[in-house]
Amino acid sequence: MVRRGILAVGNWIVDRIKVIDRWPREGELCNILEEKRAAGGGPCNVLFDLAALQTDLPLHAAGVLGSDNDGDWLFHEISRRGIGTDAVSRHPELPTATTDVMAANGRRTFFHRAGANAALTPEKLLTPPTPPVQFFYLGYPMLLAGLDAPDSVYGTGAARVLAAMRERGCRTVIDLVSGAPEKFQTVVPPALPHTDILVLNEIEAGHLSGFPLRRKDGTLLTERLPEALRHCFRLGVRELTVLHYPEGCCAATADGRIACRQSFPVAAAEIVDSTGAGDAFCAGFLFGLHEGLGPADLLDYAAAEARFNLLASGASAGAPSRSALAAFLQATRYCSEGE
Repeated sequence: MVRRGILAVGNWIVDRIKVIDRWPREGELCNILEEKRAAGGGPCNVLFDLAALQTDLPLHAAGVLGSDNDGDWLFHEISRRGIGTDAVSRHPELPTATTDVMAANGRRTFFHRAGANAALTPEKLLTPPTPPVQFFYLGYPMLLAGLDAPDSVYGTGAARVLAAMRERGCRTVIDLVSGAPEKFQTVVPPALPHTDILVLNEIEAGHLSGFPLRRKDGTLLTERLPEALRHCFRLGVRELTVLHYPEGCCAATADGRIACRQSFPVAAAEIVDSTGAGDAFCAGFLFGLHEGLGPADLLDYAAAEARFNLLASGASAGAPSRSALAAFLQATRYCSEGE
């Protein structure tokens, strides 16, 4: 069987994005300058970014929405992009998940309500047949109570699902979120032996490795990046570990090869919103991987997707078409940090 496409599973969220004039200290007031509703969550952002490329890549969604107005709106947004919805269910009682995104000076802080996402369980994912996709994407562990729950055989429900998807012929992908460090140690490691590709940022890599990747002044400890990547493979990652950070990105293979790229330059005045930038990076990386590109070229695609994301408000509003992405990459002389 020739496998094509991506099944993306996990958090489906309605983001309420509020652009504020500054970040206040506790007890202080700030002004909301702009407010909008947008679709969000790891699988949502990745699939919407991939749909924007306007390719024939089969895309499928799985998750749980509430039976409310937010759920109706989000289901419509998924469907109108041509994304398969057979595995999207509606919970009769729990509300659709929401996140208040407070955005100021190109940075954002999140206030999240899990809602119906908490009802996503291994049984909901493993009972129906899996479409013949090449990649099974899961985002995000630590925000999915039904998958984060302990499992007597695999450690967690997420690990059980990932193991089953590998048996069904999918290449498994995990995209992490910057949650509490102590939760990383109980939720994430059990899943990694069943993970082909791990995507994470420098904060998450620090939680996994146990050593920080930034100095106290905020500068990146680039000399520690290779060891952080190697540690992920020691925890069980099978194929690729991909690490992204504002300054750039790097990818490592299980046999020890590492490719790195600097981020495409974006002036501070051009940055509208960084919400979903990590997911845009993941979408670009997955598309390149699906097309058979090598690690260095994959990082080009991923970094370019992330760069477009910064130029619009909302997690996927800046997503480029494939032709726009290709034109940008062709016109830009990319500076490689090493192969």
